[in-house]
Amino acid sequence: MDIIVRPTPKLQGEIGALSSKNYTTRYLLAAALAEGTSTVYYPAHSEDSDAMRRCIQDLGAVLEEDDEKAVITGFGKSPRNVKELNVGNAGAVLRFLMCVAALSEEVTFVNTYPESLGKRPHDDLIDALGQLGVQVEHNDGKLPITIRGGSPKGGRITVSGEVSSQYLSALLFLTPLLAEDSEITVTGDLKSKVVVGQTLEVLEQAGIMIHADEDYMFFRVPGGQSYKAQVYTVQGDYPGSAAVLAAAAVTESDVTIRNLAEDSKQGERAIIDVLRMMQVPLTHENGNVRVQGNGRLKALEFDGDTATDAVLAMVAAAVFAEGTSRFYNVENLRYKECDRITDYLTELRKAGANVEERQAEIIVHGRPEGVEGGVEINAHYDHRVIMALTVVGLRSKQPLRIQDAHHVAKSYPQYFDHLKALGADVEWVK
Repeated sequence: MDIIVRPTPKLQGEIGALSSKNYTTRYLLAAALAEGTSTVYYPAHSEDSDAMRRCIQDLGAVLEEDDEKAVITGFGKSPRNVKELNVGNAGAVLRFLMCVAALSEEVTFVNTYPESLGKRPHDDLIDALGQLGVQVEHNDGKLPITIRGGSPKGGRITVSGEVSSQYLSALLFLTPLLAEDSEITVTGDLKSKVVVGQTLEVLEQAGIMIHADEDYMFFRVPGGQSYKAQVYTVQGDYPGSAAVLAAAAVTESDVTIRNLAEDSKQGERAIIDVLRMMQVPLTHENGNVRVQGNGRLKALEFDGDTATDAVLAMVAAAVFAEGTSRFYNVENLRYKECDRITDYLTELRKAGANVEERQAEIIVHGRPEGVEGGVEINAHYDHRVIMALTVVGLRSKQPLRIQDAHHVAKSYPQYFDHLKALGADVEWVK
């Protein structure tokens, strides 16, 4: 389904932040790898987190859920042998479970999104699994991928951090369960280090010991460990909230989002600092972020690698800022659900934005007077692109029609409901 986003001068109201997708998928996995029963309070419900739910159950975890919590009885070090797993379009879930599948005899990950996840490379993780003695059959590094494991061996492992930190996180989930100690050396420039910090935080809560160098380029992992059954509480999600905060920043607004912890380790928490640098009036107290937007923003420069999943929303805000903004160190955006540099900027130009791309940069020449809009644009099946283009539509002179906007459900199924509740003029059309 498509969505029509009409110019909306004012947003007002209060919503609760979505639960964090990143923490939900990690807690569900840690619970599945534990012997015994864990409880995850306030887990996210989205296509990605539901993919993790579905796959850990296929692998033998027992999951019972109500409105408040998920109760998971894990399979520990012994996942059930299954022929196939379908992770949908969830890249992180695929990569984490490729490592878990190394504990099984043979698992094939099927390709159900050939135009999105099916195009994404996984060579660096495939290479690392080979160092553990795991055989991997693949299609030039892409899905479908068959893992032939059963008895992976620890030891010295090198893994590239150039494309994604998810390969490293996947190895950090697996290696504590192996009989031998492991040493993991990261090569190249590690992307999204802050997300590795989230993985280590979850592993520590699960009773796993890992010795990490301060720069996250070398890890010592004692073997023979077990995940402990625990109680986890999922915090509010900054990546999804970033788009709502950007929407409030570019309009006349008085918008409050609850449940966004000030001390969160989510890198996308930087959206708060970015909006302050852009001189957007806001407060952040007791987990509540209140934006009282006036539609006036100043340009900025920002290292996007520290907050990968909020960059597109920041760029959308910068479209209306006074001056030229630069988001640098963002090459890893090219390896997501779509090429989030070329594909996103192509659509922004259609809407009337003045943007330039480099291999690892996005440059935005702000148009405080607004953009023309009045076009149909392609979000490339990418939830973050859909959310960011919506922000632009709210400040366009003519409506934007965003194709296939239902793919927002990958991470934030309630996104358009929440925007409507704040007064946004958005309408689903077939």
